[in-house]
Amino acid sequence: MVSYRMLINGQLVDSPQTLDVLNPATEAVLATVPDCSMDQLDAAVAAARRAQPAWAAQGIEARRLLLREMIRRIEPRVAQLSELLTQEQGKPLTMAAGELKSMLRFMKGLSEQTLPESVNEDSAVRRSVTRRIPLGVVAALSPWNFPALLSWWKVVPALLTGNTVVLKPSPMTPLTVLSIAEWMVDLFPPGVLNVIVGGDALGPRLTSHPGIDKVSFTGSTETGRRVMAAGASTLKRLTLELGGNDAAIVLPDVDLAKAVPQLFWSAFANSGQVCVATKRLYVHRDIYQAFAQAFVAYAATIKVGPGLDASTQLGPVQNKPQYLRVRALIEHSRQAGHPILFEGDIPEGPGYFVPVTVFDNPPDDSRVVAEEAFGPVLPLLSFDTVDEAIRRANASSYGLAGSVWTRNLNEAIDIAQRLETGNVYINESFYLSPNAPFAGHKQSGFGVEMGEDGLLSFTQPQTLMIRQDLF
Repeated sequence: MVSYRMLINGQLVDSPQTLDVLNPATEAVLATVPDCSMDQLDAAVAAARRAQPAWAAQGIEARRLLLREMIRRIEPRVAQLSELLTQEQGKPLTMAAGELKSMLRFMKGLSEQTLPESVNEDSAVRRSVTRRIPLGVVAALSPWNFPALLSWWKVVPALLTGNTVVLKPSPMTPLTVLSIAEWMVDLFPPGVLNVIVGGDALGPRLTSHPGIDKVSFTGSTETGRRVMAAGASTLKRLTLELGGNDAAIVLPDVDLAKAVPQLFWSAFANSGQVCVATKRLYVHRDIYQAFAQAFVAYAATIKVGPGLDASTQLGPVQNKPQYLRVRALIEHSRQAGHPILFEGDIPEGPGYFVPVTVFDNPPDDSRVVAEEAFGPVLPLLSFDTVDEAIRRANASSYGLAGSVWTRNLNEAIDIAQRLETGNVYINESFYLSPNAPFAGHKQSGFGVEMGEDGLLSFTQPQTLMIRQDLF
């Protein structure tokens, strides 16, 4: 079994205690990893604080060169990492490779960004210039659904802007991140990048640590509230990318042959474990029956199984707590008598496999509609008017993303602009860019990732005012 270690102050380190990492397709132990002690956490934060002034002083171009080298070290190892990612996360091998390629795309795009400098006044008397300076030490906490992508899209802009980082991946999916960190041990000055892993006690201690200046967290809204509270005592800067209950609105003029497969994968890719996945699918009543029939027929062609099986299209849910929650959500609707349009097959034996499950018009106040399932469960919901669809789509405490499906561009834009979400897609889903801001509305988030706004969130403004007439 491969040995995995944490990266603290430029050294690969073990810990007296360990955690088991399970393969969700088999429920067998895949690897053991260190369980970071509180002393090791303190050492990681202290190392980051010591390293930060010199790292910031290098200048952005010197930092950019090291980030480019980091990317070059990862690129030839994508195939090796893909298999590991599938084993720890559960997603099919092709999707694991897709995540890693997306990770590299984001790393490249984010590493090429630059910080603006603005001149506010330039007269004979005074020159006023605002520049951006780093916050200090950033704690980056990534989730288990896209552990590689969501870790490094936090790390790259934080390092580029002159911060140092303590990265904590989910203890359920730390292996790909730890492998990448090991390849960087001699790249950055000691303390610039630290990667730690730990159980339930580590996250709260990290997010409340007095040596941390900013927390960048991706995860559930419930946990996000706790992160926000933990940072209050020292007024930490926060970026929180949280849950979503994203609605898709399908108008009657869509081409069903094209839209149905796209909408299926918008809901079920990664077994529904995507923050911007379609979780409520509103279909105009005029085409509801035809759409439902085509959707079920397509769903029946999808194979659920272990991610390393080349024929698998959907893997297991990543961990047992989430598996139990999704199964309970399905059972709650079943007991309430909500009609099931489709329930797929799953492999026999171990593994956190949940069948693709599609409900037919459950009530808007049912759990399967009102809650974020984060699993392979979807309600199909009919509507009569566009105003009704928008009202029902917006009737949520979440506001991460949404989508509109129609051939009428003007109507699509009108609907999109009325949806209370940070991202709105027209005739597509999921697409994110390192150059476009990604931010949740309502209880889906706080702060911004990506784009110039995301880059600036790792900095603070400093304005220099110079009395020029005295020189």
